[in-house]
Amino acid sequence: MMLLLRLFYEFAKIGLFAIGGGMATIPFLTKLASTTGWFTETDLLNMIAVSESTPGPIGVNTATYVGYHIAGFQGALIATLGLITPSVIVILIIFQFLKKFGDSKYVKAVMYGLRAASAGLIAAAGFLVAKVTLFHPEAWGTGNVMALFNGRALLVALILVYLTRRFKSVHPIAFLAASAVVGIVFHFSM
Repeated sequence: MMLLLRLFYEFAKIGLFAIGGGMATIPFLTKLASTTGWFTETDLLNMIAVSESTPGPIGVNTATYVGYHIAGFQGALIATLGLITPSVIVILIIFQFLKKFGDSKYVKAVMYGLRAASAGLIAAAGFLVAKVTLFHPEAWGTGNVMALFNGRALLVALILVYLTRRFKSVHPIAFLAASAVVGIVFHFSM
């Protein structure tokens, strides 16, 4: 029972402070991994990959995944409820507030600031994924500069950046599916 309460509490904190969507939860999930030991950084990256390639918001998918990993079906349910409950409450409060004060310059300034915070959290998540996927920081100091880079992953990332820029009309799921196939065919692993 204490584990379920802790799951709810930890994910409620994430749900309350991860402003800007699912990618904004990643820095909080990284901290959760280091403080609880419930999952590793590699597990987190796998969760992100699965969550991004399945229907639904990444934060909810990841909460469900972690909860299930820790405490089965009950854990999945509790972690998911923990993540979404603060958001629902905050949205209801903000809705009432914005009905009354939505035209205020101060409210508009707060919303602008929240967008900047959201962008920062999403950028931090991107840097974490890039660091673990594209680089080998443990090779620092070995004198072998090339050992710092994961060449295959960098090549795939560069190709995907090019293709997503070149073919903007192609749905992102097509790129995710192609990346999954490339990972399987070329036996990518962490």
